[in-house]
Amino acid sequence: MRIYFILFSKTIFLFFLTVTFHKISLAGETMATITITANQAMAPNTPVFLPLENKLLSFMAAGNFHLERITETGRAMMAAQLVQTASPQLCWLLPEKMTSGEKQLYELVSGTDTPKSLVHIGMDSEALEVHYHNQKVLRYQYALMPAPAGEQTYYERSGFIHPIWSPRGTALTRIHPSDHLHHLGFWNPWTKTEFEGRPVDFWNLKEQQGTVRFVNFKTLMSGEVFGGFEAEHQFVVFDSVAGEKIALNEIWQIRCYAQTQGNTKFWLWDFTTCQSCASESPLKILQYRYGGFGFRGTADWNETNSDYVTSEGKTRKDGNGTRARWCNISGKTDHGEAGILFISHPDNHEYPEPLRIWPQGEVFFGFCPVVYADWEIKPGENYVRKYRVIVYDGKISRDEAELFWSNFVSQPTINVQWHSN
Repeated sequence: MRIYFILFSKTIFLFFLTVTFHKISLAGETMATITITANQAMAPNTPVFLPLENKLLSFMAAGNFHLERITETGRAMMAAQLVQTASPQLCWLLPEKMTSGEKQLYELVSGTDTPKSLVHIGMDSEALEVHYHNQKVLRYQYALMPAPAGEQTYYERSGFIHPIWSPRGTALTRIHPSDHLHHLGFWNPWTKTEFEGRPVDFWNLKEQQGTVRFVNFKTLMSGEVFGGFEAEHQFVVFDSVAGEKIALNEIWQIRCYAQTQGNTKFWLWDFTTCQSCASESPLKILQYRYGGFGFRGTADWNETNSDYVTSEGKTRKDGNGTRARWCNISGKTDHGEAGILFISHPDNHEYPEPLRIWPQGEVFFGFCPVVYADWEIKPGENYVRKYRVIVYDGKISRDEAELFWSNFVSQPTINVQWHSN
């Protein structure tokens, strides 16, 4: 009886909070009451997305709103950001962990806000950097990067990320390593393809069959909750007779999230790529052991001081070619232990995607959906692949990796009561 009384009392108290604080909100009139329910454990700093009704979009786009968290001790203003997409959403970060079945209560309240750009963009003549406060998260190379000194000009390239920094400031990527001069930090070309009846390799630049180029920025984003960019790329085919031809158009979306309560144990960012044919000609991606998403790790890492662990428990020794939902790469650096967790989304082609892992030597990793079968990109269709990237110092456990994965692929249940003010 005592347990039932406690649960009943807590329910009444939450109802009391909803009614009472509706009248004394921090900013103005309540537009909506939002209840989120965790369907599983949820980590703090997990992004939450609320689909928005059309009637509120113009009002919210003008910045005339706040999100307020309601707890047993009162109200707290929450950073929230409008996501301007075809289906607009409101995004915020969970302020604390949630257990399965736990609820959190929020209200969307009218009132002018002055948002802070916690995650912001810095640019120079060659690259764009994403910063959280004064800390660097990643650098995207949009200008043409020259080939290494003394090397052929066909190694020049744009449209890749380097460095990826850990919160401590350790660079975890490298470019132009002597064993693979075409490796460029974090990049996304295809290797063995067929276009208009001829082979084209966009990965191995020395073949001089094709490359990938930055074209322009579609959007630049700074905000309290996330910042980033959308960049347009072209997959360029070289032809000695016909000249250059564009096979694919690609949009990269990089969205880097802030950290609540000053937590800088890890960076969390999402990478989405959308590819489509640039003409009436398809691009056939042929079965091959690597291609697509590629990551070349820091020169600090080698087979004696680093390792891979996949969602299926595979490692450097037996992980190559296996399928996995995520892969955690970590090792020692001059500044201590650090690592990157790469998470694949269930909507991706060939999920769980096959992996490319180097069994010996330095660190190279990629999710490669064509390890076991061809894949054709057809005109008139968009091909989207989504990933979440967790960059951290120290170590993360298998349970933590599983939690990051589950929070990426499954959102909490969100119930909204809209008010007609």
